[in-house]
Amino acid sequence: MLKSARIKKEKDPEGRMPLADHLRELRNRLAKAMLAVVLASVVAAFFSQQLMDLLSSPVPKCPPDTSLSENTGGRCVVIAYQTMLSPFTSTVKVIMLAGLIASSPVWLYQLWAFVAPGLHRSEKKYTYWFAAIAVPLFAAGAYTAFLIMPVSVRVLISITPDVASNFLSLDDLLDFTTRMVLVFGLAFELPLLLIMLNLTGVVTGKRMAGWWRAMVMGTFVFGAVATPSTDPVGMIALAGPIIVLYFIAVGFSLLNDRRRARNNPDAQLADDEASVLDLTPEPVGALDPVPAARALPEQATGDSDGARAHRAGYDDIT
Repeated sequence: MLKSARIKKEKDPEGRMPLADHLRELRNRLAKAMLAVVLASVVAAFFSQQLMDLLSSPVPKCPPDTSLSENTGGRCVVIAYQTMLSPFTSTVKVIMLAGLIASSPVWLYQLWAFVAPGLHRSEKKYTYWFAAIAVPLFAAGAYTAFLIMPVSVRVLISITPDVASNFLSLDDLLDFTTRMVLVFGLAFELPLLLIMLNLTGVVTGKRMAGWWRAMVMGTFVFGAVATPSTDPVGMIALAGPIIVLYFIAVGFSLLNDRRRARNNPDAQLADDEASVLDLTPEPVGALDPVPAARALPEQATGDSDGARAHRAGYDDIT
């Protein structure tokens, strides 16, 4: 009776594999990531009401018994649905967003497992540090967004004249909250990106320090354009922490360049600059003589190339 055994292929230490195997692995990784997102979304569906209350908390909502005459001049906001499908689409949007965030450890790991075999050991070390710092920075940016949103909303609705009332669609409110969280969270990753560029040798700390005027100006412009509220409070709240983190990244890069220069004196040389040569003479006796057994034939006999060629019947020209 013949027994069939499945022979397991040995993995390439450098992560190389045929294209079909790459596509098969990508399919499996995507399937696992999508399954995690779906399961997390199903769990989030049981807390949809609490999620709605959390995302709408930055807006000063009017009490249920507030009349239309009491809702003038920007005192409060009435949250309403404008279409028949809005309750369903808003709930699905919130559930999917919560599922995507809750399952982020799983699909980020699947992404890492697909990319990691092609990375060197030093690159893997940098990615570990990047992932360990990127998550707290994004969380800090999202928390800052939730702190500044109530102030931004009150500044915006305070411009409402006394003859008008504020009616806000829940879809618009969810889009506003999501954009604020994403913009603040991703903007807080900029200093980490600069540090990674410095660690890989792409940019030096001295060059980063020379960008400080353009960075400060660009950060305020980005804060004015990227924030959905477009008010000065949101712009300052976004630009201020980014500028502080930028100077922290510059200080870290300068210290890292100084450490790199101590370990490698030639690291700071330009491409067309030669390193300093050590021209100190050394005594001949300090060098170990080459043993006759390991010497080349011409070294052992003392013959030059011309003498050997002359004995073979060739002159110097040929």
